[in-house]
Amino acid sequence: MPGLIPESFIDELLQRADIVDVISARVQLKRTGKEYQARCPFHDERTPSFTVVPQKQFYHCFGCGAHGSALKFLMEYEGLAFPDAVEALAAQVGLKVPRDERRAGQDDQLAPLYGVLAEAAAWFSEELDRSERVQAYLDRRGVDAAMRQRFQLGYAPDRWDGVIARLGKSPERLKLLAGAGLLSQGDGRQYDKFRDRLMFPIHDRRGRPIAFGGRILDAGEPKYLNSPETALFHKGRELYGLWQARQSAQKLKRIVVVEGYMDVIALAQHGVDEVVATLGTATTREHAELLFRNAEDVVYCFDGDRAGRQAAWRALESTLPRLTDGRRAWFLFLPDGEDPDTLVRKEGADGFRARMHAAMPLSDYFFDTLGTEIDLASIDGRARLTARARPLIEQMPDGAFRDLMRKALAERSGAQRVAAPAQPPARPRPAARGPQPRTLVRSALALLLARPQLALEIAVPAGLEGVDKPGADVLRRMLDEVRRRPRITTAELLECFAGDPAHAPLVKLSLQELPGDEPAWREDLESALSRLIEQSDGDRRQYLLARQKSGDTLSSAEKNELRALLARRTQ
Repeated sequence: MPGLIPESFIDELLQRADIVDVISARVQLKRTGKEYQARCPFHDERTPSFTVVPQKQFYHCFGCGAHGSALKFLMEYEGLAFPDAVEALAAQVGLKVPRDERRAGQDDQLAPLYGVLAEAAAWFSEELDRSERVQAYLDRRGVDAAMRQRFQLGYAPDRWDGVIARLGKSPERLKLLAGAGLLSQGDGRQYDKFRDRLMFPIHDRRGRPIAFGGRILDAGEPKYLNSPETALFHKGRELYGLWQARQSAQKLKRIVVVEGYMDVIALAQHGVDEVVATLGTATTREHAELLFRNAEDVVYCFDGDRAGRQAAWRALESTLPRLTDGRRAWFLFLPDGEDPDTLVRKEGADGFRARMHAAMPLSDYFFDTLGTEIDLASIDGRARLTARARPLIEQMPDGAFRDLMRKALAERSGAQRVAAPAQPPARPRPAARGPQPRTLVRSALALLLARPQLALEIAVPAGLEGVDKPGADVLRRMLDEVRRRPRITTAELLECFAGDPAHAPLVKLSLQELPGDEPAWREDLESALSRLIEQSDGDRRQYLLARQKSGDTLSSAEKNELRALLARRTQ
């Protein structure tokens, strides 16, 4: 379980919270029998395919595959990190989140850093109000008072000791300022890191300043200066303007990624609020996951020059592993000499949005870029395209989009045309008659997913450890997890397998109706486990007997094992 919040508290929290209450406060649900349905909040659809199952305390969308517990819903819908989702859900049900000693000690260390950064942001803001020069600069850039306040803009005076004189009044405070990234060291002395710069506070997902970017007002280098990495700030995990974008709408339909602080503010000034910027670094996989956690559609906006194209490709490489079904990405390249700031001034919000809607889909950008300077009319060229594209496509999560990208590669490379003659003629298959029978392993898994606490009501046979059947390891893990966390819900049990190849089949299994009455499920589970062991014993017994009959010499251990198997058969 992520973080240092005790698992026992997570279990209690999800027992107290009703997933129907959590979701219905944000999405209009309609009751259909024992379940609830709605149009999915995570992708566009006309026919409701989003289902909430109160008995199992999870939701599932049959359209895009979104799935999880009440906590997972808050993370996806509100764009919250796991600890923040726990805090939000705990507040809703009247619980206080406990922290272990390590977390409490960490919080004690970080709280002063948050405090001093908030003080610095307030002081920079005061200094901006005192500087007519900086205000005139912002006036020329079209940034009004509301935008200055919304983004908490400030000014670092042209002094070597401005922050030190205002906030560093003791050795402990100086150490704190250094830890917050506000001081530099040189020639045996400390001095202000930011001097004579327009200041852009960088906020975390709770709206707290955690770092700063500073832009020089006149000529000079570097044009932009960012805070160094600190205990609070990791530039590869943060996005400028995300806090403000999230305040503009309860749920963002899309997010636009630009390259500069002023681009974010200029677009917001013209009413394009769903904009963020990376912090002087390439788009990372952490950035991509954060973007898609807050919106299902992402538009990457870059300059059309060589540097912009390189940045766009790095963004694509970071995005591919995060493109689960339902998530979409586009690429918007700006005309030469233009950036979002200048373009929105010329064309207005409507013009910029029109460009966004005409942006290039990721799939087109992917194949167009890889196909550059390749002669697709030749076999060598098509082979080169395949060699370039296939490793990238295989990084994508399993799903319909990856399948379509594979198909598109096959069509562009001509692989389908080449492979077609080698395929044997298809034989007609008989129509399936009714549902396919479940294996004993799948039957046991389905029962545990329907009611996890069944694992506590039975004595798990010792022979289960030796069963070597497909899915038996998943079954053993599931039994162990329930015994370790007696109050675990179906949704939590499924989340234990997140990222595991077994997760998708388990989700499908959890959505199926079980035959028989619920009071008989305990007996059904005991029977499935016993028969599974008997079946496994029988397979192993037949294998050893066949070897013995064929003249193979069994080892002493194998002979003892065979005797034990034969004895169990006669019991």
